[in-house]
Amino acid sequence: MKIPFLYHGQDSRWLIPTHNCLKITMVSDTDTLISAIFIRCEPDNEEQLINMQRGESKGRIQYWYGEIPINSDKEITFYTFKVLQNSRQWWLDGCGISPRIPGKEKHFKYNSQHQPPEWVKEQVFYQIFPDRFCNGNPAISVQSGEYCLRGDQKPTIAKVWGEPVSDHGKDGPSEFFGGDLQGIYNKLDYLQSLGVTALYLNPIFTAPSNHKYDTTDYLNVDPHLGTNKLFAEMVEELHLRDMKIMLDAVYNHTSVDHAWFDMYKRNSSTQEIGAYDNPTSPYRQHYQFTGNSNEYIGWNGIASLPKLNFSNPEVQDYIYAGDDAVIKHWLQPPYNIDAWRFDVIHMLGEGAGALNNAHYVKAFRNAAKSVNPNCYILGEHFFEASNWLQGDQEDGAMNYYGFSHPIRAFFAQKDISYHPSEIDAQELMAWLNEARCKLPWLNQLSQLNQLDSHDTMRFLSMVNDNANTMHLALMMLFAYVGTPCVYYGTEVDLQGGQDPDNRRCFPWERTETGYKPQTFDFIKKLIALTKSSTALKSGSVQWLMAENQHFAFARTTDKECYICLINNGESEQTLHLPMWQLGIESGSLHSVLSDTKWSIKEGDVSVILAGKEGLLVSVEK
Repeated sequence: MKIPFLYHGQDSRWLIPTHNCLKITMVSDTDTLISAIFIRCEPDNEEQLINMQRGESKGRIQYWYGEIPINSDKEITFYTFKVLQNSRQWWLDGCGISPRIPGKEKHFKYNSQHQPPEWVKEQVFYQIFPDRFCNGNPAISVQSGEYCLRGDQKPTIAKVWGEPVSDHGKDGPSEFFGGDLQGIYNKLDYLQSLGVTALYLNPIFTAPSNHKYDTTDYLNVDPHLGTNKLFAEMVEELHLRDMKIMLDAVYNHTSVDHAWFDMYKRNSSTQEIGAYDNPTSPYRQHYQFTGNSNEYIGWNGIASLPKLNFSNPEVQDYIYAGDDAVIKHWLQPPYNIDAWRFDVIHMLGEGAGALNNAHYVKAFRNAAKSVNPNCYILGEHFFEASNWLQGDQEDGAMNYYGFSHPIRAFFAQKDISYHPSEIDAQELMAWLNEARCKLPWLNQLSQLNQLDSHDTMRFLSMVNDNANTMHLALMMLFAYVGTPCVYYGTEVDLQGGQDPDNRRCFPWERTETGYKPQTFDFIKKLIALTKSSTALKSGSVQWLMAENQHFAFARTTDKECYICLINNGESEQTLHLPMWQLGIESGSLHSVLSDTKWSIKEGDVSVILAGKEGLLVSVEK
């Protein structure tokens, strides 16, 4: 059974929204005899098949055009293509070509009401764990024994910069190395020279731990990191440099030391008494206690992180609903942040579970957008999150499911739990396509793609310090659909196992002249290329081949075309690229990281890749 060539991209060449309709383009190959193509849609929850008109042909490509109504009853318009060929029929959906009608989740999607901010897809993010990036003001660093994280347990430990962190599950949260906001401020020239355009900071608000996901004060920067005034000055400087900043919001739970909870009675000087061990506390309903007992719900069962009760109007007003609610506060002057990353956003809700979660995520979004309509709303999800990413809740997610998981399975042969998971190139392509097709196109572009983060093993360590494999994965990070984010230190080959080893101090000595690792220049070139290319930032993706451990895909707009070629195997491979599927019959490929060229003849070109080699090539017609 020969499968015909059919393709539909989703950038402005292929999909043009007007006031009440979508103008749609798709292509087939001229050698396939097609009697009709219909666009299937559901303008009033009933199927309509809208006949596409045969257009011009270019080379071996046949163009087809159609127009469908934008749904008036819902924000998402779903559509797919029905192709009639003699006695057979084929369906083209977001996952590819099938002989049967696809389920709704595979249909192409367009949200007419909610789109992510335009600026997001233009960025290269850089994630910083503040305590480990740079110590700019030693005078405010945490001292050993300064306080304890849990009552009289877990005293703080001040460590020398670069000293090894403790083993997993031991003293990780109580070890401090002194990184702070001044240190980040001091390194803005460095970050800008690398090409970074946006910073994502792990939590900076007052909290006892070094990771600060246990907030005690949402309105103040932790004094061991700096001051509100310093933060405002840093954001102003970032904006003068045309850079953005995203802060980490931890609103699902607080620290047991938050004044509302006050388990260890550390806030006795305040006029009100905390909720723990005090059923009459005015803050008792801010949390989720069982009757008058001291039993309460903690995040993920962790007692030191009591969950907030979002059914309480006072909690709602403080976090998002009030005029100066926390979410709004940091978006307003003098801080003017550009984005929120919401920690464990999928767990927000009422009671023991995430009851009415969508309501609160939408409320968070609306609160932020009411102050800054261009605020980027990012959610943390380790697993499939399409329900939150249809446009009306989150603009994007930390794309573990749609990028990090499949990429680590292909390159590192591990899943998110570090269990063995080996896939080939065809399985990688199918996984990436399926994850992507569940979302509207603009939300696909606004997914935050990362190889690793503060919650995962460093990717370099995951691939057993194989620099060649690491560079192939980095090439995917910058060539694939989504907004790239580099975890601090990746550019200088920083290693690390599971938390907290993945949060080692930045080794600044590796940035000195004559020492810079090869990865530094490689990432710098990839960033520069991505920033200069419309296709790599917002072009449609089209797979050209995928077999065993090698594959190739194109990112295209009407004026640009780049192709990413990867050979993850150890032996040399020849990749045969059907350039005619891109509408290109002649021309050349030019490697953007070297001066190598290949000629395109009669719509085809072959490229030989050595073992563990990758290429990014531009197409010159």
